[in-house]
Amino acid sequence: MADETREEALKRLDERAAALKARAVRPPNPAAGEAAVGQAYRIIAELLGGVLIGLAVGAMVDRFAGTGPWGMIGGVLLGFVLSIFLARRTANRLMAQAQAEQAASAAPRQAAIVPGAKADVEREV
Repeated sequence: MADETREEALKRLDERAAALKARAVRPPNPAAGEAAVGQAYRIIAELLGGVLIGLAVGAMVDRFAGTGPWGMIGGVLLGFVLSIFLARRTANRLMAQAQAEQAASAAPRQAAIVPGAKADVEREV
């Protein structure tokens, strides 16, 4: 009889562990992949846009000032620096948002798991 109660207790413990694991695991978000692709396209657009705008501004400077290719070269370099700055700023902002979302989703789960698990253990003893 002592063996049966011990096996029943182990079975209940396994069931509770499985239930706890099911609560702790976050289901995958199918929209997360689409959001990541959109963010990547935004960064690519910033990189290309900065260089192309610099090229256009440099060409206009060359046309009105008659400076030959130097305005275009300077515009491309300036556009490249600007596009790297913008892309890095966007990437840092997106990374900060992802970390904040991860911290926000992890905090409530940990609070819900620890007290519930402790209460279950105290009931068994």
